[in-house]
Amino acid sequence: MKFFDRKEEIASLRKIRDNAEKNARFTVLTGRRRIGKTSLVLKAYEDRPILYFFVGRKAESLLCDEFRHEAEDKLGVRLVGSPTGFTELFDYLMQLSKQQSFTLFIDEFQNFARINSAIFSDMQKIWDLNHCESRINLVVCGSVYSMMTKIFRGQKEPLYNRQNRFMTIQAFKPSVLKEILDVYYADHSEEDLLALYTFTGGVAKYVELLADDNALSLDAMIDSMISPESTFINEGRSILIEEFGKDYDTYFSILSAIASGKTRRSEIESIIGRPIGGYLTRLEEDYEIIAKQLPLGAKPLSKNAVYVIRENFFTFWFRFIFKYAHILEIGGYGQLRTLIKRDYSTYSGVTLERYFMDKAIESGQYTLIGRWWDRKGENEIDMIAANELDKKLEVYEIKRNRKNMDFPALEKKAKRMLAAMPLFNGYNIEIKGLDMNDM
Repeated sequence: MKFFDRKEEIASLRKIRDNAEKNARFTVLTGRRRIGKTSLVLKAYEDRPILYFFVGRKAESLLCDEFRHEAEDKLGVRLVGSPTGFTELFDYLMQLSKQQSFTLFIDEFQNFARINSAIFSDMQKIWDLNHCESRINLVVCGSVYSMMTKIFRGQKEPLYNRQNRFMTIQAFKPSVLKEILDVYYADHSEEDLLALYTFTGGVAKYVELLADDNALSLDAMIDSMISPESTFINEGRSILIEEFGKDYDTYFSILSAIASGKTRRSEIESIIGRPIGGYLTRLEEDYEIIAKQLPLGAKPLSKNAVYVIRENFFTFWFRFIFKYAHILEIGGYGQLRTLIKRDYSTYSGVTLERYFMDKAIESGQYTLIGRWWDRKGENEIDMIAANELDKKLEVYEIKRNRKNMDFPALEKKAKRMLAAMPLFNGYNIEIKGLDMNDM
């Protein structure tokens, strides 16, 4: 699949490189695995040679031998001796960068913690002593989000705040998914667009896998993902076990409950069978896999909160693949495909709401976007979009089919919401609906 989007990120990375011609720059890129961090950096710097160090899980001496060859080849230098430790090699490159400016890109940087954790302290010392005279453009990225955040934002860590920029790479926006479908499946329907959003959440690698498999219709996507050779089957487990460590069973149970619609803490605890406050906090703040949502206008400490999985793919994986792993264990791929296709219409109704929220955010027309529900759960509004500058408020019901919308009921809900939210007094209010045809 060809390269899409990332224009702003590429422009930022190139500006950083230009600035490094005068003064050293240290940039950290984070983002979940498969989001396209490596491809982004290589695309941004494709016009000039860069040093690319991939930190595989192997002996430090073997890594340094690979890195030495890369440095000699790309920079046209010959290192005296063969450094067996990364500290020695990094110090050499920092000294060299005082004479010539170049980009050093270190991928899977967090793996140094397994190889030799002292590298972080050594890098801090070398950077602090040399960066004022250096002209290196140092870019590091890693795909274990919690570890990368700890390394650079943990106040007790040696590399705390050494970076000039901390960039988090996000998933493709709805407009980019539409562009991809226009290129690779011109006859796509709104259903196919919603399916691509629902299953991949805009994660670049997942979109690429489906595009390369010519699987961009709803049925073709399900058939491709739920097959014996599919990458998607073990994807959630392989990514999250490394994040969670030995407690992954509890985290998986919590995420499975949320994906199945148990979104309040009391509901989740009734399934887990014990208090889970600490787990929820870590899932939200350390791993950033879930989000605690409050009705628009609620106080921060309100107990009227629900939890959602941030990513569409993980929601799908826990709702269907993890939940029905027993079907896959006996080779029931066809049965699971049938089950997903049976439940898809209902399941995708929730992601359609998320799609329109993402689309509203991307439009840049609003200053406030959210949902609203009352404490009893009897009244709920799918989306509220406000512009505080123009004093405009739009209240939406979102359904797959417009004929299922009840606008008189939505108006009553809006009145209850406004009675509880003086914030919107004096606003021009519009009651609207969004369906598949508005995608």
